[in-house]
This record gives sequence, C-alpha cells and structure tokens, in this order.
Amino acid sequence: MKTLDVITIGRSSVDLYGAQVGGRLEDMGSFQKYVGGSPTNMATGTARLGLKSALITRVGDEHMGRFLREELQREGVDVRGVKTDPERLTALVLLGIRDDKQFPLIFYRENCADMALCEDDIDEGFIAEARAVVATGTHLSHPRTEAAVLKALRLARAHGARTALDIDYRPNLWGLAGHGAGEERFIESAAVTAKLQATLPLFDLIVGTEEEFHIAGGTTDTIAALRAVRAVTGATLVCKRGPMGAAAFAGAIPDTLDEGQAGPGFPIEVFNVLGAGDGFMSGLLKGWLDDEAWPVALTYANACGAFAVSRHGCTPAYPSWEELQFFLARGVREKALRKDAALEQVHWATNRHGDWSTMRVFAFDHRMQLEEMAREAGADAARIGAFKNLCLDAALQVAGGRPGHGILCDGRLGRQALYRAAGTGLWIGRPAEWPGSRPLTLEPDLGPDCGGLGEWPLEHVVKVLCFYHPDDDAATCAAQEETVRRLFAAARRNRLEFLLEIIPSKVGPVADDTSARVIQRFYDLGVFPDWWKLEPFTSDAAWAAACAAITRNDRHTRGVVVLGLDAPEAELAASLALAARHPLVKGFAVGRTIFADAARGWLSGALGDAEAVALMATRYGNLCRIWDRVRGSEEKAA
Repeated sequence: MKTLDVITIGRSSVDLYGAQVGGRLEDMGSFQKYVGGSPTNMATGTARLGLKSALITRVGDEHMGRFLREELQREGVDVRGVKTDPERLTALVLLGIRDDKQFPLIFYRENCADMALCEDDIDEGFIAEARAVVATGTHLSHPRTEAAVLKALRLARAHGARTALDIDYRPNLWGLAGHGAGEERFIESAAVTAKLQATLPLFDLIVGTEEEFHIAGGTTDTIAALRAVRAVTGATLVCKRGPMGAAAFAGAIPDTLDEGQAGPGFPIEVFNVLGAGDGFMSGLLKGWLDDEAWPVALTYANACGAFAVSRHGCTPAYPSWEELQFFLARGVREKALRKDAALEQVHWATNRHGDWSTMRVFAFDHRMQLEEMAREAGADAARIGAFKNLCLDAALQVAGGRPGHGILCDGRLGRQALYRAAGTGLWIGRPAEWPGSRPLTLEPDLGPDCGGLGEWPLEHVVKVLCFYHPDDDAATCAAQEETVRRLFAAARRNRLEFLLEIIPSKVGPVADDTSARVIQRFYDLGVFPDWWKLEPFTSDAAWAAACAAITRNDRHTRGVVVLGLDAPEAELAASLALAARHPLVKGFAVGRTIFADAARGWLSGALGDAEAVALMATRYGNLCRIWDRVRGSEEKAA
C-alpha cells in the first residue's frame, strides 16, 4: 500500500534570510528564519501542492532541529524519516538579496547533522510506502551520505517506486570552493562528473540547470552534456533555462533546447532566485506523479519557480495548490508577484498553519475591567498579573493538552501568563488596542508605526477591538479605519494572524444588517482578517447577513468566534446555540462570564488560588461542553 507520494532525501537546514534588500550580507541588520535545504524545501513545496510527502534527513538535538521538525509537521510533511543526531548541530545558511543578480550565501555545514545520514537511517518499510524517492546531488559528495542515498534508491526501485534526481550542484559543498563562495554555481570537476555519472542510471527523472547538466555531462556545451547524460541513462531529462522556462527530453536529445517539450513561461520580476529550483521541482513532481503530460507538468514547475523568484525566502514563497490554480487561471497582473494584493491574500490564507476548526477561547485580556475590580476590592493592581496566571492555569486544566482551546491575554498586565502559554498548544490571541478607546488607539508599546509587533512571537494572533458603527460621523470612521489598516498591514508584515473584533451595539442602534455593513466596509478597505470576533446576535438573520458578508469577500477566512459581553451562562448558551447554526462560526471567546466572580473573590481575599482556578475551570469547562453540544446538534441536523 503506497501511503506516501514522495520521499525526498538529503540536506536540511535553517535558512537565516537577510531582511534588508539591496545591501551587502555584511550589512544585514536582521534575519528571517525559514526552513531550508533543497530536499526539505521540496518536501514542503510538494505538501503544499497536495502531495503526501516525507523527508529523510538528520537534524540536531537542539532548538533549530526542533524548529525544522515542528515546521515540517505544520506543513503536513511526514517526519518519520527525520532522525535526531545527538552529537551534531543542525545546518544553517545565511542568505541575502544584493540585487537581481547577486544572492550571497554562507553555508554553515561543518560536520552538520544531515551529513551524518547513513545507511542505518534508511528503513525499507518506509521507502516501500512511497510512489517516488527524490535525491539531490549534495548527498552524493560524501561516502557515508552517498551510501544512504544509494540504499534508498535501490529499495525504491525494488518496491516499484519512481526515482528522481535534482542535480543541485553547489561547488563549495563538494569541497571545490571556499566558504565565501556559496553563491558559485559551476566549477568544472572530472571527479564530480564521474561520481554523478555513476549514479545517473538509477533515476527515472533527472532535473538541472544548464550548468548542472554541464557538470553531469562533463562539458560546457549544453547539448553535448545532455547527450552524454543520455548515453548512461534513459531517464527523462528536464533542463531549466531560467526566464526561458524549461525543456523536457524523454528520448533522444535534439540539436537545440527549443525542440524539447515545454510549458509556458511567466513574465515576472526577478527578485530572489534562491530556492527557485526547489519550487520548480515541487511543481514538476506534482505534475509527474499525477501523470500529467510534460507541458502541463512544466507549466506547474515554471509557475512555482516564478513564485519563488518573486518573493522573499525559499519555502515560504511556494504556493498552495489552490493558489497555483488561481494564478494559472487568472494570469500575471503584477510582475512583482509579492505586490499582487489578490494573489498574496490567497497565498497567505491557503498556507496558514494549524487546524482551528473548533475554537473554545478563554478571554482574560481584559485590562480596564480588572483594574476596576481591583479598585473595588481595595487590592493592588499589581496583583492582576498573578490573577491572569491563575486564568491560564484554568485554561490549561480544561484543555488537558487537547486541541481546539485557546486564550486571549494581554502583554501589559498579563505578561507572565502570556510567556507561560508559549508552546502549550493553546491558540493565543493578544490585544493591540488601548482599552475602551474610541476613536481607536493602540497600546503604547506598539509604537506609532506598530513596529512593536516585531517583538511578538509568530504564534500570537493580533487582536484589535474597534467600537465602530457604520453610521458614525466621517471623522470618527476615518480615524478608526486608518488605525485598523495600519495595524493589519503591520501584522502581515510581521507574519502574524489578525483578529478584528467589532461591537457596534455599544455605540449606536443596530439592525440585522449592521455588523454585515461594518464587515463589508473593512473588506472594501483591503483589510482581510484571519478571524472575526462578533457579538452574540439575537436573530438568525443577523448571523446570516454577517456570515454572508465574510464569505462573499474571503472564502479562505479562518472563521468567527462569538464574544460574551459578560452575559450569564444560560443567556450565553442560547446565543451560542443560535450562532452554531452557521458553519463559519468556529466557537467562542468569552471572558467575564468565566472569570468575573473568581476575580472579585480572589482580589478581595475571599478565594484562594486553588479555589479561583477551580471556579474558572468549572465555568470554562461548562462553556466548552455547551459549545460542543450545540455545534454537534447542528452538524447532526445538517
């Protein structure tokens, strides 16, 4: 039973990409951290295109190794073949974008984990699950890793799997250039040519640039090189030609590259060529394994390469299957693809991590309300942080490590709870607004340009509450809209999801279409929240109007959570039952209904820590059960 489409094998590293563009690598001031290494990029790229992919490699027993493993799992890559090396560090690569022709990079691979891959790491049962095994040239450069690759290829062929090679020639990884020559793509070497030619007969598909076929064929005449490769293998050869696309040769090599099978190229701006080949290979593998004709497979490949060329980073640039289809159907509207707003929205929304189809969120991001409770109890406001730690204890107790639970917690009064929540598996939302402000203003630590978001962990979701009514005066609307737009843009720039909470009923009369009008207004402004947080409507028509407005503008939205407005549990249960009729509503984000009595009792000294936690856990648990029951009832009815 073939449960996997493709297994890639070889390099795995963390890419540290210079965030500044147009300067020397020496002058980079900050870096973005991404998954890297050609086989690792391809495993992720194919997973995004809907293939069941897996990776065989080694990573270190440290933070970077855990990052790679966790990120691959989030991308849907099978990591059973990713071994943890207790002695070696995960490889690192430092990269930069100097201009449209220079892309400096430094490989930190001295005795790195993936170069310790050995034959014992290749499990026959695992290989037997795959329809295809893909190797890259770097792991043929050392006897130990070469033995592992050859074993995987022999087993693949024995179990009827296809095999593919991305030549992926990096001269300095073959010991032919110094550490500062990571950008170098071609140095002649008879030894490398001989090593490659000895393995070429093991492959059904061989892919490379013209320079890579030069090293594989032993000549800088491209046609002669292809013919030299053809002399030792019957594999289909795919020669990448940069902006001219690619050509596939399933049989004899003709006199010109133009006579090969080809797919259309895409006229886009060259921004960053690093990782473009791995994107190309991902699209090619999708077409190849779907048994598409070569022109179709090459169309996928060229498009995926175009995405990589036009965006920052390697793996983050690769498209989802839905994004690829959107692009092929609509065509190029903006040559700098990363500046195409519609395309970037599809890219962002279809490559988000995590399944949050159920949202049971304990909201204790309240600041103004808890400060008022502290004053009423005669308690020092400094104690609020300790109470928020108790709120987190209650949330973790109810969640019990199960998915579908989360918190809303602020970073001013609840900083320690926010820190503690990291890595617990909880969904974490974090408010950005100054409590109660209207027109909307933001927490001061965000700064006037929202630059403070650069300090937020990537798992935090930017939440903003806006008391916005469609009938507000023009000045109030404009001020609030400008702040939301600025915050949304900053959230996207910092790779953070965005939750927009609107409560028009607090500032004016509402009808069934009021919230829907507000929702439409923000979409018209170009704000595409990952999440909406809406008040508990009293009519099904209001829910239908709001959900229709969201779906009409963004069918990729994460969904809606219902806020509580300090309603009693019985009243809130009725509200949740009404909301649950609409599949776009994923759950609730409720606060004072859960914590208000515990806060008053604890701040006044009437309740101890354990009693406060127990009371909140009971109420939070009750709401979780209510939501599960009403949502389950609606699903059964449907």
